[in-house]
Amino acid sequence: MSGKKNNQHRVFEPAYYHTTIKQWPESERPREKLLQYGSAALSEAELIAILIRTGSKGATAVDLAKKLLSDGRTLRDIAQMSVHDLESLGIGRVRATSIVAAFELTRRLPLDDGAKPMFRTPEDVANRYIPKLRDLKHEEFWSLLLSASNRLISEVKISSGILNSSLVHPRECFHHAIKEKAACVIFIHNHPSGNPEPSPEDITITKQLVEAGNILGIPVHDHIIVAGGKFTSFAEKGLMK
Repeated sequence: MSGKKNNQHRVFEPAYYHTTIKQWPESERPREKLLQYGSAALSEAELIAILIRTGSKGATAVDLAKKLLSDGRTLRDIAQMSVHDLESLGIGRVRATSIVAAFELTRRLPLDDGAKPMFRTPEDVANRYIPKLRDLKHEEFWSLLLSASNRLISEVKISSGILNSSLVHPRECFHHAIKEKAACVIFIHNHPSGNPEPSPEDITITKQLVEAGNILGIPVHDHIIVAGGKFTSFAEKGLMK
């Protein structure tokens, strides 16, 4: 009959039921897994989900974490994100600040062991400061003030931004070294581009700083460039003369 609806070929989609993490078996919940098996047993998404804490409408915290790690993004990529970057991916501001704070703590951890390190080689410096500088999206220039035995006295951020001779002036670079009676200094900065090779500007600035250090009697032992997990030592390349 023409007046009846024909249901013979209608396709019925199975209903999708969203479940919250609280409805999952305890052995599969991120927090419970961490407590029972330790943090190493959790996936990256599950660890991020713990930072996110709660889901949003139609998505669990694990779903949100997996979204962050989708499209080829890695933990390193997420570590470089700002709160605004995370918000653009659908992460709320409170959740985003928790994630940014957690990654900032990981960068500071190697620098907060309570003991003043002794720098005997460029690798000693790089191993300590790569975690602090490798994820920055802007350049930072630091001065490491050392004792006569090459033990760190203090570290001073000289500038933040594109490195040039107007931002990195010998006056600022040696001000704290003179004040704290440092025996020598090491300078270190990062290249957000990922290329650790010194630029012509880097070489020019280093020559100026070496000359100023010789005049002041505070020799510059090295200038190190950090780029991602790599580094370049001016001293090893013979660029300190």
